[in-house]
Amino acid sequence: MNQNNHVQYDDNNIFAKMLKGEIPYHKVFEDDKTLAFMDIMPQAKGHVLVIPKQKAIELADLEPEYAAAVLMTAKKVMQAQRQVFEREGIIQMQLNGSQAGQTVFHYHVHLIPSSIHELGRHAVTQADQGELADLAQQLAAVIAG
Repeated sequence: MNQNNHVQYDDNNIFAKMLKGEIPYHKVFEDDKTLAFMDIMPQAKGHVLVIPKQKAIELADLEPEYAAAVLMTAKKVMQAQRQVFEREGIIQMQLNGSQAGQTVFHYHVHLIPSSIHELGRHAVTQADQGELADLAQQLAAVIAG
């Protein structure tokens, strides 16, 4: 149970379904504790989400080893984003609770190659799936070395 707002974890949220293999996604990186994939409603080109493979609604619910794993995966993804998109600025954003703008209630970190001044609105426009697949491949290749 979420400690802050008493919301129960929903096993049918979109990220839980992705982890169970029920919904397709464009994978950038995966290990035993995390999954990184392209956001289908990006706020900028190259927007990636990193999620833990733990049932956690927000940061307060996350076990320390999963929190550490999310940050290590985020670090790898950010390094790849800097190389693929040839930019230094990466917005790292994490929203806790609906009042903060969280729309999927499974803990996740946004990694957005953009500046705060160029950032598009959250969850407004769906990206082209072919472009997402291509970007995911480019980022995955850089991470793989």
